[in-house]
Amino acid sequence: MAQQVSARGWGWIGALALVVSCIVAFPYIRGARTRVEVRTARVERHEIVSSVSTNGKVEPANDFQGYAPIAGAVGRIFVSLQQKVHAGQELLKMDDSDALKGVAAAQANLAAAQATLSAMQHGGTQDELLSSRADLQAAQSQVEKDETTLAALVRLQGQGAASLNEVSAARQRLADDQAHLTQLQARRTGRYGSEDLTTQQAQVTQARAALVSAQKYLAQIDIRTPIAGTVYAIPVSQYDFVQTGENLVDVADLTRLQVRAYFDEPEVGKLANGQPVKIVWDAKPNMQWHGHILEAPTTIVQYGSTRNVGVCLITVDDPNSALLPNTNVTVTVITAVHPDVLSLPREALHTLGASNFVYRIVDQKLVKTPVQVGAVNLTRVEISGGLKEGDLVALGALSDSDLSDGLRVKVQP
Repeated sequence: MAQQVSARGWGWIGALALVVSCIVAFPYIRGARTRVEVRTARVERHEIVSSVSTNGKVEPANDFQGYAPIAGAVGRIFVSLQQKVHAGQELLKMDDSDALKGVAAAQANLAAAQATLSAMQHGGTQDELLSSRADLQAAQSQVEKDETTLAALVRLQGQGAASLNEVSAARQRLADDQAHLTQLQARRTGRYGSEDLTTQQAQVTQARAALVSAQKYLAQIDIRTPIAGTVYAIPVSQYDFVQTGENLVDVADLTRLQVRAYFDEPEVGKLANGQPVKIVWDAKPNMQWHGHILEAPTTIVQYGSTRNVGVCLITVDDPNSALLPNTNVTVTVITAVHPDVLSLPREALHTLGASNFVYRIVDQKLVKTPVQVGAVNLTRVEISGGLKEGDLVALGALSDSDLSDGLRVKVQP
């Protein structure tokens, strides 16, 4: 009986020990089952390339845009799109009928003003000079007659055949006719005064300026390119009526292109002359061009209604006929290249205020670890302090769980 009781007691003791063991082991078992599975990455050495992207517009570095000098019809177009042209070549001509009339009228006005000035400098027109010469000859003849008559009357007076009154009257006629002759001679040599000549010279100058203006106007109607290049735009057709200042034809040296790019204000400080640039155009998705910053922004301006930007001028180093002026492109500037540096995927980095940290995995637990950060791009971040090569870091949980310091985790294989 005693042996049976003793056996029963030991049974109870064993059962109680089992229960205690289960109670003690339960948190460990439960903890093992509730570990958060996470994605991970190791600290490795990579090249970190930092860049900024924005929009820009392609423009020729050297171009000519022909505008309508007047409102009128397009007369003739002598070139076609993509045609190579040389400096001085005629591109387009407006209807020049009115301009030709203007030149002819200006030439006639100048000729008339010059003729009048020449006539004034020589005492008058040819007709006036002939008339003046005839009047002068008649006056000279009359004076000679008066002198002959006076001499005869003086002789007759001495003989008592003529009275004193007759001699006096003859003397007066001679004096009057001599005065008239003197007046005619003065008019022939000095008909016009210096003020008259100055006024007429001003009219000649004005007429000459009007002719130059009319000829310049005619020359503008005949549109020629001052540069050699390629015709890349002809927005009008023959016989179109255009307004003054309307664009008619564009020529550019397509071997020299540049991009005017607009960077948001926070990015401007990263830009510097000479930085390499990649250029892409949505219309040619399988192509890209390269360039470098020629002029970094020097000021901030408003672009549109919402953006404050710095305007950057970028030289295209490998232009070709596929990249056209006035196209909208995307430019990416390489602002920094850090070769062979410790780095992590960017999603591993956490930021709180001015502090950066990651969750390092030690003995299957997360350890919040402050880090120092260098260059950053879209995918990776340079770690300049706080970690060593090969450290294992959590990227994120595979569930909805949040990462936290001390969290027990299970590394995804």
